[in-house]
Amino acid sequence: MPAPSELCALLERSLRVRQAARLPSLAAAVVREGEIVWAEAVGLADCEAGLEAGVETQYRVGSITKLFTAVAVMALCEQGRLALDDPLEAHIPGIAHGELSLRRMLAHLSGLQREAGEMFAGGETPSSEGLLEAMASYEQVLPPARAHHYSNLAYALLGEAVARASGVGYEAFVEERILGPLGLARTTWIEAPPRAQGYLVDEYAGTVSREPHIELGGVRPMGQLWSTVADLCRFASFLAGSGEGLLDSASLEQMWAPQVILDPDLWSVGWGLGLELSSREGRVYGGHGGAMPGFLAGLQVHRESGVGAVALTNAGTRFASRELCIELASATIERWPAEIAPWRPEREPPPEVRAILGRWWSEGNEFVFAWREGKLTAESPGAPPWVHPSVFEPLPEGGYRVVAGRERGERLRLEGGELRFGGYPFTRGQTASPG
Repeated sequence: MPAPSELCALLERSLRVRQAARLPSLAAAVVREGEIVWAEAVGLADCEAGLEAGVETQYRVGSITKLFTAVAVMALCEQGRLALDDPLEAHIPGIAHGELSLRRMLAHLSGLQREAGEMFAGGETPSSEGLLEAMASYEQVLPPARAHHYSNLAYALLGEAVARASGVGYEAFVEERILGPLGLARTTWIEAPPRAQGYLVDEYAGTVSREPHIELGGVRPMGQLWSTVADLCRFASFLAGSGEGLLDSASLEQMWAPQVILDPDLWSVGWGLGLELSSREGRVYGGHGGAMPGFLAGLQVHRESGVGAVALTNAGTRFASRELCIELASATIERWPAEIAPWRPEREPPPEVRAILGRWWSEGNEFVFAWREGKLTAESPGAPPWVHPSVFEPLPEGGYRVVAGRERGERLRLEGGELRFGGYPFTRGQTASPG
């Protein structure tokens, strides 16, 4: 279902305002619960040829490639071929800095220097073999886990780990495990027409000059891909939780779990496993930006609503991709809210659950146990909004374990009219704490 006309007009105006700020072309799209509900492009994909951009125009997406690399790592973890806390040397024996874990590399907490040498300063782009040979000369500029330090080098090495663990090579694994199953036919390692030409826009003259094409060689896992707004919207929906049978929900949950906060004073930007996490007006968006000479790209998605946005341009400056994507997604969430599903009576809970339902007290505080959507839950009235209700699953030996929300991982059991939860007694009335 397309977005309402009033919303489409608002989204298009946002697009045109950004393109009018001297971008050769700008393409954007919004996805909602797996369906692309708005897409538009404005400007010239090729200024010399006078070629207009369209929603099927391919753009270089740069570091959005890292999201595909991260998903490939998570898929191999599910297969048991990698583990997040494996040291790099477990998969690339003898490599310098091999003690660094895959988890820290995914979250940019490895401390490795930003680039593989000086390839963006006129140096040579290393081959895969040259990258590994040069590792002893590369620096670890921070101790592991000291602070977030963005590293293209780390993602090039993650790609090498994927290549070795998969047995088929990095690009082949991404194609077979991600691009093919998701139907991302316009997401490719080499540009395919219709595609945009990348430009540098002169800040003062308003003229454009063509940017050179850079082939990334042995560091392709950090930024090689080309794609379209439609393909990346489908990928955004996958990241938001559709799974598409490619990753378990637990793996996606790990990707979204914050590993580090970049701005401790504001708590506005963090990083998960491959996902940049941005907090805006009470919502968290996950995604990534991308930059290559002549191109800027952005993908952001709000997990709870399934609303996301993608924006691609063929200019290397003057475009805040993250902010436009969040603006488009936020407008869609606010002006086109999801329908409210009618309430339906629950099925009768098991007798052992019936015995638990209702009000309990622990350390003088009230807790309410309820049966919601076929699950036992518990919440504390008046708890702050960041404290989510506990959701329980039954254990084969009896009792329950929290699988989501407050006190995740802790056990619950009923003994002689009292609950034992996370090491604390729960009673039907307020009582003094045990002496």
